[in-house]
Amino acid sequence: MPYFHNVFTLPHELNGLILKNENNQRLLLKLLFDATAQTLLEFGRFELKGQVGFTLVLHTWDQQLRPHFHLHCLIAAGAVAENGSQWIAAGRQFLFSVRALSKMFRARFLAGLRDLFDSSALDLTNALVASTNDRQLIKRLFKKSWVVYSKPPFAGPARLLDYLSRYTHRVAITNNRIIACRDGDVTFSYRDRRDGDRRKQLPLPANQFIGRFLAHVLPTRFMRIRHYGYLANRFKQKRLAQIRQLIGAKSPKPQVLKSSTEQWMMRVPGIEPDRCPCCGDRLLETPLPNRLIQPSMKADLQTAITVRGPPS
Repeated sequence: MPYFHNVFTLPHELNGLILKNENNQRLLLKLLFDATAQTLLEFGRFELKGQVGFTLVLHTWDQQLRPHFHLHCLIAAGAVAENGSQWIAAGRQFLFSVRALSKMFRARFLAGLRDLFDSSALDLTNALVASTNDRQLIKRLFKKSWVVYSKPPFAGPARLLDYLSRYTHRVAITNNRIIACRDGDVTFSYRDRRDGDRRKQLPLPANQFIGRFLAHVLPTRFMRIRHYGYLANRFKQKRLAQIRQLIGAKSPKPQVLKSSTEQWMMRVPGIEPDRCPCCGDRLLETPLPNRLIQPSMKADLQTAITVRGPPS
C-alpha cells in the first residue's frame, strides 16, 4: 500500500507572531496541527467516503535554521468506512488535489486565528508591523496562495518508517553539518533549494547561530508527532485489525534489527562513532592493559578488551 507525502506550510508573515513567546507558539502550532487534521479528515469523508489515517510531523526550520513552520503529512492511500465494513482504496498516483487542500487549509487556519484574536489569547505586542492590525493581517493572508506540496508516494511501509526515523528525532541540524567553530563563528553546510539543491556553506557569528537553533526548541511537552483518523492512539489497534481483515493482510511480525549499532548511529542521529566529536579524527582501538583487568572480569571477557581513544 503506498503512502502519500504532503507538506502544509504557514506563510512567513506569521513567524514573528509565533516566536513572540511560548504561549503564542503553543497556541499557533496547535492551530497548525488542528487546521491540517480537520482539512484531511474532511477530504477523506467527502472524497473517499470514509476515515483516513495519517501522521503529522512538525518541522520549524529551513536548511539555514531560519523559521519555517510546516507539517509533513504521511497518509495511506485509502480510507476505512465509518462502520468498518469496507476498505476504500484511493488512486496510487493521486490522493487529493493540492489546490483544494490549500484553500481549505487556509480557511481553517485563518478561522482559528480570528478566534484567537477575538479572545485576546495571543500577545500582539511588537509582533505585528506598525501599519498592520490583526484583521488586516488576516485579510492579507487570505489573499495569498498557501503552500501545500505533494511529494511522490512512498513505496510501502518500510520507506515510511525509514523517513520517520531520519527526521523525527533531531532538531534543526545534525552534528555532521557543522563544519567549523573558530574565531567566534560557526560554519555549517546547507542545501540551497533555489540553486538546484547545491550544497553550500554558511558562516554565522556564534551567538547568531545559537539564537537560530534555540528558536526551534518547542514549548515543554509539546508533541511534534501526532496521529489522526484510524491511526489515532485510541482507535489504532481496533481499526488496523479491521483493515487487515478487509484487505487480507496478516499482522506484521516483529522485525529483527538488520543494521549494526554503528550503522544506526550514522543513519539516524548522524553520529560517526569512530570519530572524535571534538577534532573529527578517526579513533583507534587500543588494547586495555592486563593490569587493569580484574580477575573476576577475565572469565567473561576471555579475549582482550579494547577501548577507543584518540590517535597518538
